[in-house]
Amino acid sequence: MVVDNKITAVGLPDSVEIPEGAEIIDVSGKTLVPGFVDVHYHSMWLIPEIHPEEVWQYMTMLSYGVTTTRDPQTAFTDVLSYTDRVETGGMIGPRVYSTGPGVFIGENIQSADHAKTVLRRYAEYFDTKTLKMYMSGNRQQRQWIIAAARELEIMPTTEGGLDFKLDMTHAIDGYPGIEHTLPIAPIYSDVVELFETSQTTNTPTLLVSYGGPFGENYFYATENVHDDPKLRMFMPEENLDTRTRRRGPGAGGSPGQAGWFVEEEYIFPEHAEFVKKMLESDARMGVGSHGQLQGLGYHWEMWAMGSGGAEPHDVLRAATILGAEAIGFGEQLGSIEEGKFADIVILNSNPMDNLRNTRDIQYVMKDGRLYDGMTLAEVYPTPRLLDRQGSVQAAPNTSAGIRR
Repeated sequence: MVVDNKITAVGLPDSVEIPEGAEIIDVSGKTLVPGFVDVHYHSMWLIPEIHPEEVWQYMTMLSYGVTTTRDPQTAFTDVLSYTDRVETGGMIGPRVYSTGPGVFIGENIQSADHAKTVLRRYAEYFDTKTLKMYMSGNRQQRQWIIAAARELEIMPTTEGGLDFKLDMTHAIDGYPGIEHTLPIAPIYSDVVELFETSQTTNTPTLLVSYGGPFGENYFYATENVHDDPKLRMFMPEENLDTRTRRRGPGAGGSPGQAGWFVEEEYIFPEHAEFVKKMLESDARMGVGSHGQLQGLGYHWEMWAMGSGGAEPHDVLRAATILGAEAIGFGEQLGSIEEGKFADIVILNSNPMDNLRNTRDIQYVMKDGRLYDGMTLAEVYPTPRLLDRQGSVQAAPNTSAGIRR
């Protein structure tokens, strides 16, 4: 049962007292899962400085069941304004969290007190609640940063820059997140044990796999992406054409000239074997689409993570409650429980039978509002069609001067 934007009761009909006058939405035969959490999401192509009224990226993500996103490193602060627009109802989209600009080596952290001064930008000014520590100096400097983050109650994540040893020190030193795959395969049980003990979340972003062709190219080659009706509903045609009519330079694919590979060239199934080991050992994995293909790409990432033999239920845990906990919001999001925000995806078929059923979406509920999964027309509480404002792909030319 949902009241306003919260789940107030969960159970069989005869175990839940339904108030008189409550609106009942029949989803008999459907499968309900918590709203998906994209732990490593770059919105891509957000317009800086002058913000449009509609963001097609956000609508696409929401229509594919992603109700929460966390952008680990935006390089600019415009995303904070976009976040405000979504939170205040100025535009439709998932919950938008961001680390803001990353903490890089240029900060030149000098002491524990200096680290706290730098991180107060995130705790008090940006109010991001999370931050990205990106190769910010030597190990002493990185430890100062994690100590300051703990004191200021900020949930940090990291990136190892293709350095396996650096990734290991991040986990040992207590950082709660490591973005991207560990840059070697296979990964053995000693590493799994370290991650299980530290409870560090690894978000592998297999669509941009290290050590081989990007995983996204496998799906571009095996799926009819160009004609996907939901993508065509929200994604600008020029953007979709650029990415799907051919692959190669400029198409957003793997580095280099190639855009097509035989299946044995892909490395992501080997990285996915690590996913399986981690989830079976009660270690933590998150699902992050990297923003490679808005919406549908998140499902590709789940499927890629399952390609190493992980059980669908384990992948779904990574996509929901483990992801919510990874960004510090496990008490509010990530499961269908009394007291949590009403973020629910209603599926026509069961992903426990086949993980690819995650994209078979009938409805998406975010913050207590129920939307049609294809059109984002609001079904509840106020039935209405989506008022499209027209998507903008590039910043307008606002140069000024003197007429001559």
